[in-house]
Amino acid sequence: MATIKRTLQDTIIKKIKPGKAVLIFGARRVGKTIMMKEIVRGYSGRTMLLNGEDYDTVALLQNRSVANYRHLLEGVDLLAIDEAQSVPQIGNILKLIVDELPNVSIIASGSSSFDLLNKAGEPLVGRSSQFRLTPFSQREIAQIETPLQTRQNLEARLIYGSYPDVVMLDSFGDKIDYLREIVNAYLLKDILAVDGLKNSSKMRNLLQLLAYQVGSQVSNDELGKQLGMSRMTVEKYLDLLEKVFVIYRLGTYSRNLRKEVTKAAKWYFCDNGIRNAIIGAFSPLAIRQDVGALWENYVISERRKANFNYRLQKDFYFWRTYDKQEIDLIEEQSDKLTALEFKWGNKNPKVPKAFQTAYPSAEFHVVNRDNYLEYI
Repeated sequence: MATIKRTLQDTIIKKIKPGKAVLIFGARRVGKTIMMKEIVRGYSGRTMLLNGEDYDTVALLQNRSVANYRHLLEGVDLLAIDEAQSVPQIGNILKLIVDELPNVSIIASGSSSFDLLNKAGEPLVGRSSQFRLTPFSQREIAQIETPLQTRQNLEARLIYGSYPDVVMLDSFGDKIDYLREIVNAYLLKDILAVDGLKNSSKMRNLLQLLAYQVGSQVSNDELGKQLGMSRMTVEKYLDLLEKVFVIYRLGTYSRNLRKEVTKAAKWYFCDNGIRNAIIGAFSPLAIRQDVGALWENYVISERRKANFNYRLQKDFYFWRTYDKQEIDLIEEQSDKLTALEFKWGNKNPKVPKAFQTAYPSAEFHVVNRDNYLEYI
């Protein structure tokens, strides 16, 4: 089977240095383990690869003494820990190794930024580089596809998404089974493991509500009413879902217009396939009512992948005024402002007047099926 090299791989390799830690975050099953093994395999020094979900690994690292780590890592140049969030006190352990064994380089991966950032991020301030691995980007998939195949596979990307195993599976039935397994076995398991949450049905109901409202403004009060939950609980659940890489939030862009909406939010899914699995929606595009939302979710997610893969430091928003002029995506990078409108059909809307007046130097583009590859 053809293999796909991850865009981040070479950047991560350059950051591996003695006395430093490299942290890789990302949802389960996006390929962190495979990439880490590739990096370890290509490393010229002596390596040790541990799995944080293995009891022996936890036992090896549990004795937090310099003597223990010196003995354990004698002669080792690169320590790699997969699923590092499962190791108790992992941040303090890595800090001790970085501080006391300055010849050792460290690379660690975790399936939840909530865990790893809390457990490893703070102790390692100034001693670590952090990366986010996403499902395959279309640029990565292009390594094994011709341009014609990319066009032919667009419908599958909108319906089944771009998780590595999903892309590699041939049968649509197998793709659906795999996505259902991820949602039930991994995604909800990860969320419920965090913070000792017990109510998986409420979490699933919240995800379903969000799945039906992709691309629309969402009110936390309204979500709370529909779910029988307080606004604070809704906000807590949304925060957790974002931290385990299921959804992400776009806030509103506003700098100077009084009539610009400033406090609304839209929620999107990190992967179209996960969104569709949550509501069991795998019908062909020709008979769907939500193609516009799928298209918007797909292109915005691809733009975000490029932001992570090439470390572009962009901020993402949507724009709207109270008289309902709106733009799907606003990207801010240093002083540059780019506005993008997504159309599945042939419409070619002009830039809203209020936006053009307020931000005359901003670029405006309409992204459709004919030109989308230029924008992802």
